[in-house]
Order: sequence, then C-alpha cells, then structure tokens
Amino acid sequence: MLLIPAIDLKDGHCVRLKQGDMDLATVFSDDPGAMARHWLEQGARRLHLVDLNGAFAGKPKNDAAVEAILDAVRQYEDEFDLDEIPVQLGGGIRDLDTIERYLDAGISYIIIGTAAVKSPGFLHDACGAFPGQIIVGLDAKDGKVATDGWSKLTGHDVIDLARKFEDYGVESIIYTDIGRDGMMSGVNIEATVRLARAVKIPIIASGGLHNLSDVEALCGVQDEGIEGVICGRSIYEGTLDLRAAQARADELSAD
Repeated sequence: MLLIPAIDLKDGHCVRLKQGDMDLATVFSDDPGAMARHWLEQGARRLHLVDLNGAFAGKPKNDAAVEAILDAVRQYEDEFDLDEIPVQLGGGIRDLDTIERYLDAGISYIIIGTAAVKSPGFLHDACGAFPGQIIVGLDAKDGKVATDGWSKLTGHDVIDLARKFEDYGVESIIYTDIGRDGMMSGVNIEATVRLARAVKIPIIASGGLHNLSDVEALCGVQDEGIEGVICGRSIYEGTLDLRAAQARADELSAD
C-alpha cells in the first residue's frame, strides 16, 4: 500500500480544501518545492499534485510551482542516488500537447478527470499516445460521478465509467469520495472495494483519510486491487504520521 502525499496548488501556494471548495482553502506553505522535499524526507515514494486553479479554469495555471516541485524531486534523487520518484499531476489538462509538455518536463503520470467524462475521445487518444502514463480521476458522490471541480454532479455511474476507461487502457484510477474529501471522516472503503472488484486495473483511494486505523483498514483490502491512498489534510494537520504509516503499511503488506 503506497501512501501518496497530495500537494494541492492554488495561486502558487500549497493548500488543502474542504470538499473541493476553493473558498475553504487552508494555506500550508508558500514554497511548493520545500513542501515536496519535506514529504520525500518523510518517506514518500510518489507525489500527487493538483493544479486547483487549472481544474477550475480548464488550463494549467501553476506551472512555476510544478517546476519547483520537479526540481526539488530531482535534487533529492541525485543527493541520495535514488531511482526516479514518480510524480503524478492533474488539474486542467485538456489536450495532448499539454500532456506531452508535462511528461517532457518530468511528470510521470498525468491525471485526467473532468475531461475524461466530458471528452472520452480525448482520454482514448491520450491513452493511445502515452501508454502507461494516463491515470483517470473519478470523483463521485453516492456512486455518481462529479465534474468541474466537483461543482457538477452527472448521471454517470462510477463503475460503468471505470470499466469503459479500463478498456481505453488507463494505467489506474484515483477514486475520490467527494463527500469525505478534506473532512478526515474516514475513507469510504466499501465503495472503494466495490469499484476495485469491478475492474482489473489498480485503484488509488482518495478522500477522508484520517489516521493509522484508516491505513490499516485499507491494507486489509489491498488484495482487492487497491494499490495506494492519497494523503491530504491528515498529514498536514498531523493526525497521520506519514513515515510511521508507510512503515506500518509495508509491515502489513509483508504479512
């Protein structure tokens, strides 16, 4: 079970939102590169970046912050002679040129969310052009997918879409229960497992992670196809110690 720290970017700052509301943003750092370095030092093996302004604008808005993070990751890899630490990025990515630019800059995986639902042809083309590097973000409430920074609830069933996108060749799916995101009310394990059982590609859980008990509960169902969990407010506010939690997840995975 991979614990993946989230670095959400708004106006060049590292923030956390509650239930995707841009007006409920808490700023945790003005230095995205330093924040990335901090989580790497705490044992992170992958980073999850979200361009929040981009998600709402429909085009990238935090390129300088993304580049600062990539520079910090490269410096850390060089300093400790490490293999590449994957960085995944989502938010406002709507065309193949943007994907190519980010991959060339050093991003490992591109996350497509709203555009996957609204323009499935674009997702299909992206999977064909960049095999193994496209992740779909499915944000749902009560089994229905939301788009546009969670502001619009669609009639699409999350499992139906997941199966469709699996056929396109996406690498994995990040499943977020938007009713729990940023609320630290616990991961919706039942819904996450239900989705994982419906597809063969890996699921990354997201939304509501609060403490070590949540990590242990996810480890208990990881054999269903859940490979990781996005860590947000819990690691920023200290209800979850990233290093200790990853060590515990490794221990449970080895059992």
